[in-house]
Parts: sequence; structure tokens; C-alpha cells
Amino acid sequence: MPKNITARPTTDFARENLFNVLENMEDLEGLTALDLFAGTGAISWEFVSRGCSQVTAVEQAATQAGFIRSVKEKLGDTSLRLIRGDVFRFIERCRDKYDIIFADPPYDHPRFGEIPELIMNSGMLKEGTLVIIEHNKNHDFSALPGFCRHLVYGSVNFSLIRK
Repeated sequence: MPKNITARPTTDFARENLFNVLENMEDLEGLTALDLFAGTGAISWEFVSRGCSQVTAVEQAATQAGFIRSVKEKLGDTSLRLIRGDVFRFIERCRDKYDIIFADPPYDHPRFGEIPELIMNSGMLKEGTLVIIEHNKNHDFSALPGFCRHLVYGSVNFSLIRK
């Protein structure tokens, strides 16, 4: 990973535990996944490696997007689609529907608290879509309709919401 990446990657410990939980909830084989604020692409590649048929990674920062693109090229991967752009604009305009949506915005993003509702009210969800929001302990999304689970791994929190 390049040293000039400014993203805060999900820790290996948290990512491994999250995917263990997900694999007990869902058969990921053949599902479509969306990774918003993709950063280094670690979550996207985890979805790819676990059999998702199509994974879309949305990342605005040039360095991070370039890193994801370089890994994609090295792997010769055809299942990951990288979109370099603003996540909020993507949510507003996207008409594709996904089985799983993962969002890991910067914890200090001024619009952080809006993101779960923007996703849940978007046109990107199918019946049964699982939305996962990575956050710190300062956020609580348990009052949202469809909230089903809160996971904590060290300082990393995940809220799971199902349409």
C-alpha cells in the first residue's frame, strides 16, 4: 500500500470478524456488493475473494482509487468495478441495486450521520439488502428502521441494517 494513502483502513481483525459474521448470515457466492468510501479497497477485495459476482467500489481520492485500480490490473480481475467520484453524488444518481452495501466514511466527515438514511432511502436497495455502516463508538444507528445488529471489534463498530 502506498505511504501517501490518507484512508483509515478497516483493521484486519475487524474485517475478518465481520466477514465471519456475514458468511454465517448470507451465502456471499454470486451476490452483488457496493463498497462506499472504498479507501484501500480491502473490503471490496474481501467481497471478491468470498465469491461476490460483482463488486462496485466508490472512492473519490485519486491516490486510493489509483491503488485499487493497480491491484485490479495486477490481479486481472473482472468482477470489481471502480468508480472514482463523490459518494453522495453516486448515492443520489445510482440506479443499480445491490445485495450488500458497505459504507466506511471518514469518522470526522461532516455528513457522517446522514449516510445510513441516504443509503436506505436510495434506489440502490433490493428487498433484503444488507447495509453495513462502519463507525466509531460516537455513533448509534440502532433507532433506524431495519436495524438488526451492532458489532464491536476493538475501536471499530459496525451497524447492520436490513431493508
